Amino acid sequence: MAKARIDEITGRAAVRGVLADDADRPATATAVRYLLQVLADASPGRSVEVRVPPFGAVQAIEGLQHTRGTPPNVVETDVDTWVAVATGQVGWSEALAAGKIHASGTRADLSAFLPLQW
Repeated sequence: MAKARIDEITGRAAVRGVLADDADRPATATAVRYLLQVLADASPGRSVEVRVPPFGAVQAIEGLQHTRGTPPNVVETDVDTWVAVATGQVGWSEALAAGKIHASGTRADLSAFLPLQW
């Protein structure tokens, strides 16, 4: 069964709510999942796993596919940092240098894919 997609109107509204600091937990979850969906749509593949606990994870970026166990290329960050880098409020390098993003693997640099066109 395919994963349910977040429609553009709902997703954008949720992201705007988070950026305005006016979003409850369900809206924040929708915003995070929508931005992950946008990343996966814009950069399809399975070589990098992007994790934003507790709300979501996605595999994206072309390259060698990961199929089992812990993927070799992982990006993990918190909700606020994900929304900030995905929308261009904070740069990838800045968040990485501040320790807000944990990236492992040779393909785990998302700077070429961010900010997203959401």
